[in-house]
This record gives sequence, structure tokens and C-alpha cells, in this order.
Amino acid sequence: MRTIDHWLTSPWRRSTVAALAGALPVLAFPAPSLWWFAYVALVPWILLARSAPTGRRAAYDGWSGGFGFLLAVHHWLLPSLTVFLFVIAALLGALWAPWGWLVRRFLGGRPTAGRGGAALLVLPSAWLIVELVRSWQGLGGPWGMLGASQWQLSPALRVASVGGVWLLSFLIVAVNVAAAVLVSVREARVPAVASLVATAAATSAAWAWAPRPEVAGHVRIAVVQPGVMDGGDKRFDREEQLTRQLAGQDVGLVVWGESSVGFDLGDRPDLARRITALSRTVGADVLVNVDARRSDRPGIYKSSVLIGPNGPTGDRYDKMRLVPFGEYIPARSLLGWATSVGKAAGEDRRRGTRQVVMDVGHGLRIGPLICFETAFPDMSRHLAEDGADVLLGQSATSTFQGSWAPEQHASLGALRAAETGRPMVHATLTGVSAVFGPSGQRLGPWLGTDANTARVYDVPLTHGVTPYVRYGDWPVGGALLVLAALGATEGARALRLLRRNGPGRLVPAARTAHGSPVRPVR
Repeated sequence: MRTIDHWLTSPWRRSTVAALAGALPVLAFPAPSLWWFAYVALVPWILLARSAPTGRRAAYDGWSGGFGFLLAVHHWLLPSLTVFLFVIAALLGALWAPWGWLVRRFLGGRPTAGRGGAALLVLPSAWLIVELVRSWQGLGGPWGMLGASQWQLSPALRVASVGGVWLLSFLIVAVNVAAAVLVSVREARVPAVASLVATAAATSAAWAWAPRPEVAGHVRIAVVQPGVMDGGDKRFDREEQLTRQLAGQDVGLVVWGESSVGFDLGDRPDLARRITALSRTVGADVLVNVDARRSDRPGIYKSSVLIGPNGPTGDRYDKMRLVPFGEYIPARSLLGWATSVGKAAGEDRRRGTRQVVMDVGHGLRIGPLICFETAFPDMSRHLAEDGADVLLGQSATSTFQGSWAPEQHASLGALRAAETGRPMVHATLTGVSAVFGPSGQRLGPWLGTDANTARVYDVPLTHGVTPYVRYGDWPVGGALLVLAALGATEGARALRLLRRNGPGRLVPAARTAHGSPVRPVR
């Protein structure tokens, strides 16, 4: 142990170990999908920060671990962003610096049972606030939230229906903290075991008592996935061919992927007429996605457009949350150089201003989301509140074929379905396309990145709302209250010390190499 401690005295070695420890949770996400690993993946990182010789070093451990985590969960962006990905990870990794400091504050040295018990509440709360801040679209959005790693676990999906992905993240971090305490802090093992029991009880309660979506009918929805195609015309021809094969299959809606139409339909009325003819042939509306410069207003938009047997219905949703660097460059006047080192957007796309629920007839209302908007729990929640029966994600991960991105993106649909109690259809150009039921369960096969087909899914429809839709992001509010209480407690403690000993005693006396105190000069 002393050999390891001596080896870690080098700041660079320690930062490297922290970055590697922070990267471990990526194995819980698709494609590896080792969901169980999420419950212990943070333990090495926690133990490292706990052992830091100073609070500042613990903050650096948190920062380095955050850098490793962000780099790992976004590694598939490296071909597009190149060196800029390291810059982004280094900047956003700083969000975990306070978390690292808190790890040492509550678990460093020989903590009492009280401090160990408080850590089981404070550290998950602090992690949740980090996820909240980095979930802001301008900072890249909520890709890689720890709770999203549990997309294939039924009990976890039930918990998501109560408190969203936020509650899952909180519980996962709490289990990791408890595991770290059991390994390294003998004095606090009782509250650690109590925390594990409480987590198991909360999960069991959600499983037993959380309201389950009540199925009230089905609809047949077709997903059209043309595969990798060079050129917008070839892609459109293939989508048209695949859609025509759906005739006679009693389909209620046909969904094409993101950027499935590369031309504005106002400029290309011939394409609008061809899609209208497809709607008549199939007997269902077709939801396409137009990625083009609009003819009726300036700028490039990504838009979900509904077309029926009589032409465009007038229902249109313009994408609101754009992908940083992929669809716009934040502060382009300062960061425009990113276009010279990667595949950053040469021109900023325009944003929509509101979410839209579309009526496709026969009592079916749909809520479209475009690309990484499916990562934002608040967007799907608002669509459910506004009456959407089915959530529809239109995506295109063509640039990231062969990486972990397509599987991870598709898996987000399970969380959004479970949170809202609404089925989720994730339709892509090149895979992975997937459909999830109202409890987050998979429906039918996934269409992988090698698929080039149209597939019909029987999708159950439900009524009612989940606790998450009703009460929103309440775990985040709870985490903020915990940290506010911590701040008030620490402030009151500092004030008591100030009154008791005077301002000169607030800072502990420095010590010489022989341990003798050095009194501050007044």
C-alpha cells in the first residue's frame, strides 16, 4: 500500500490514474452494456479522491476523473472533433472538481459514522447537480447520464417512471459510495449497509406500487431504414421503394429517419407529390425529416414534416436543441477555428421555438424529437403532458457507423418510454432503429447498422401519466436542498468557530516537518 501511495505522489501519475478511474463507467453503457458494472464502477475513483493528501488534490482528482469520464462516453466523436474533444472534456471535467473535494471532506482520513452516513446523501446529490449542469444543451446535453446505463433492467425502468433518469443516477452513485465505504471505512459500515438496504427497498417499492401504464389499444407503426446512401436523391429513391412495400399491411403511420429528405419540399414539389402518393398507397401518413435551407424563411432547418394522402398536413416541428459543433458552433466568432480541425458545422442551423404534438388521424397523436433531443428527459415529458400517445425519435448516426454511438443512442428510447409511460419509436437512416413499449421494454427486433429495410411494429397505446410526468425532476430539487442544507450547516459551523476563537483561528495552524505548530503572525 505504501508503494502505491508513493507512486501516486507524482501529480501527473495521479491525474492519469484518476482519468482512467473516471472512464470505467463507460463499460456499463452500450455497446458493452455491462449494466451491473455501474454499481461499482465509481469505487476506484472514490477511493482515490478519498486518499488525496489535501482538499485541492482531491478536487484535481475529481477534475481528472471527469475528464476521463467525458472522453470515454464521447470517444466516438474523436474522428469528427479531433483534438477539440480533449479541450471540451478538460473544460467540462472541471464540473467534478467540487465532487472530488466533497469525497475527501466526508470520507477522508478516519470518518465517523455520522460523516460516512452524510456522504451517502451528499455525494449522490453533488453528482446529480453535475449531471444537471452538463445537461444544458450549450454544454453538450445529457449524453451519458449514469442512470441511462440501466435501460435494459426492468426494476430500474420502474424507478425511472417515478423519478426519471435522475433518480436512477442518484441511486447508482449511492450504491457506489456505500461500496467504497464498506471497502475502506470500518467506522461507517453500518450506515453503508443501511444505505444499500434503503436502495433495495426503494426499488422494490417502485416495482410494487408505482402505477403501471394501462394498455388501451394498439397501432401498427412502420420504420423505414434505407442504410448508408451516397446522395440525397439515391436515399430518397430507396426510402420510396421500401415504403411502397408496406402497402396492404394495415399500417397506421410510417416514420422515416433524420435528414431523410435533403431538399426543401417547397422548392421540390415533385418530392412532396411522391410522398403524398406513398401515403395513399400505404393508407397512412408519412413522417419525414427535412434537412435543408427553407424556401419560406432564411436559414437551414431540421424539421419533422407530416404528409398525408392529400399532401403536407401543415404539422411541422423544427428542431429546437442543436448539437454543439455538429449543427452549430457556440460563440462562432471565438471558436470558428474548429471547422479547420474537424467536421464542425460550416453554417449554423436555425432553431425551432416550440414543441409540437401532431394529429395523424384515427385518434393517434405523436410527439416528434430529432436526433439527440431524445437524450433530454424534459422534452419527452412535455410531449406526454401535451397529449402525445407515441414519442418518435428521428435520428441519423451515419457518421458514427462502427462505433458505440448507434446502440447507445437507441437505448435512450427505453428511458424516455419508461419515464413517460408512452411507447417510443427510434427511427434512423442507418441504424440502430428500435421500438420500446410504454414500460421501456423492447418491442420486436432492433434494426442494426447493416439493415436496409422497412419493419412494422405493433405498438401498444396507453393512457394516464407516470409520477415522473406528474411531478417532474423532483430528485434534482431534493439534491439542491441537500446541498443547500450542507452549505447552511458549514456556514453555521464556521460562524461558531469565528465567534469562539476569533478570525485568526479559522485557519488551522501550519506545522513544521517535526510536527511542531507554527503560529500565524498577527
